[in-house]
Amino acid sequence: MKEQIKTKDDVFAAIDKYDVRFVRFWFTDILGIPKSFAINTNELEGAFSEGMGFDGSSIEGFARIHESDMVAMPDPTSFQLIPWRQQEKGVARMFCDILRPDGKPYEADPRYVLKRNLERIKDKGYSFLVGPELEFFYFKNESSTEILDTGGYFDLTTLDAASDLRRDTILALDSMGIDVEYSHHEVAPSQHEIDLRYMDALKMADTVMTYKIVVKEIARKYGCHATFMPKPIFGQNGSGMHVHQSLFQGKKNVMFNAGDPFHLSDEAKYYIAGLLKHAPEITAVTNQWVNSYKRLVPGYEAPVYICWARRNRSALVRVPMYKPGKENATRVEFRSPDPGANPYLAFSVMLAAGLAGIANKYELPAPQEQDIYHMTDAERAERGITSLPGSLNDAIALTEQSQLVREALGDHVFNAFLTNKKKEWDAYRMNVTEWELERYLPLL
Repeated sequence: MKEQIKTKDDVFAAIDKYDVRFVRFWFTDILGIPKSFAINTNELEGAFSEGMGFDGSSIEGFARIHESDMVAMPDPTSFQLIPWRQQEKGVARMFCDILRPDGKPYEADPRYVLKRNLERIKDKGYSFLVGPELEFFYFKNESSTEILDTGGYFDLTTLDAASDLRRDTILALDSMGIDVEYSHHEVAPSQHEIDLRYMDALKMADTVMTYKIVVKEIARKYGCHATFMPKPIFGQNGSGMHVHQSLFQGKKNVMFNAGDPFHLSDEAKYYIAGLLKHAPEITAVTNQWVNSYKRLVPGYEAPVYICWARRNRSALVRVPMYKPGKENATRVEFRSPDPGANPYLAFSVMLAAGLAGIANKYELPAPQEQDIYHMTDAERAERGITSLPGSLNDAIALTEQSQLVREALGDHVFNAFLTNKKKEWDAYRMNVTEWELERYLPLL
C-alpha cells in the first residue's frame, strides 16, 4: 500500500478501499519484543478517540499488578496492510503509543523514550536520521542451527539458497512502503542482510520492528526459521546492526564541512567523540543479551576496540568516505550494536552520547587506519585504544553508573531494564552447560 496515511480519516478510507476487517495494534516491551492484539474495524473509531485498554502488568518492564491499567493509542501515520495475511479478510497494523488511563504518556513505553530524546534536538531544528544494517540467519527450523547454504559474502545464487526468500521479503517490505537499498548474502553460511534506506529515527525504529517481523513471517512461509540472535553459530561471524546516523537541519547535513580534510563539521567530530567516550556505558542497551558478547570478540569482524576510522572496519566508529556531490551522505557508522537490541532504546542512547559530545565539545582523537586486531596490547595502549565490555555483567556494571543512560531512558526504564538484565545474567551464570559437562565431568 503506497498511499500516504496521515490522519484517522485516511485510515478509514484505506479500510474501505482494501476491505480491511481487522487491525493489529503493535508495540514493544522494554526489551524490544513485539507485542500485538487485534481489534475489529468497528471498534476503531473508539480506539482513535479513547485508545484501547489492556493489562500492562504482563508486559516486561511495564506496570506492577496494582497499577496495571494501560491504554494503547494508535498512530494513524503507521497504518499499513499486512501482506502475509491478505489471503484472509484484510488485516492491517498500526503502531501504538502507550498511555496511562489519564491520557499522559507512559514512561515505560520505548517509543515514548525515543520521542522524548528526539524532543531534545527540536529547539535547534535538528532531525536525527538513521540507517541500520541488520544481519540475520536462516535455519532449517527454530530448534536447530542447521544451515540452508554454505555461501559467503556476496555469493551468487549457486551458493545462496535464500535469494528467493530475500526477494519475497523485499517485495513484502516494499508493499508496506519500506524502501530497501540492497540485499545480499553475508559472510557466514546462511547469513543474510537487507539494508534499509535512512529515515527519521522514530519512523526507522518502527520500521526495524516491522522488518524483523516480515523477515520471520516470510521465512515461515518457506518452512524455515529466521533469527536475529547475535551469535548463533560457534566459530562463525555473528550478526550485527551497524547504525549509520546523521543530524540534519532542514535539508542541510549538519555533519558536513567542505573545508575539513575529513569533510566533517565540528558538530560531527564532537558527535563521534561522544559515541567513543560513552560507548562502554551504552553497550548494555545496544548489545543487551548474554549472547551479544559472544559476537563482540576479536577476529570475527565485530568491533570491540574504541576508536574511529574511515576505511578501517575494525574500528568501533567508521566515517564512510566522502563522494563529491554527496554531501547529504556524510554520516557516522556505529558498528557495535546487534539486531537483538530494542531499536527505540538503542537509537536513544546513541543520540544521547553524540549530543553529549556536542554539548561538551569533546576532543576527537586521531583516526586509526591500521588493522587494530593485529596490534599488540602494548600498541593499542600506546594509542589510547580501549575495549568495550567483555560480558553482559561487565556492561551492566558500567550502565548502572551512567547518568547519561539514566537520563536518556528515564528512571523507570533504566531501573526495569537493569533489573531484567541482572536476572538474565544470574540465570546464565548459574546454568551448567554442555560444554562444561563435556570438559569437566570426565576430568574432575
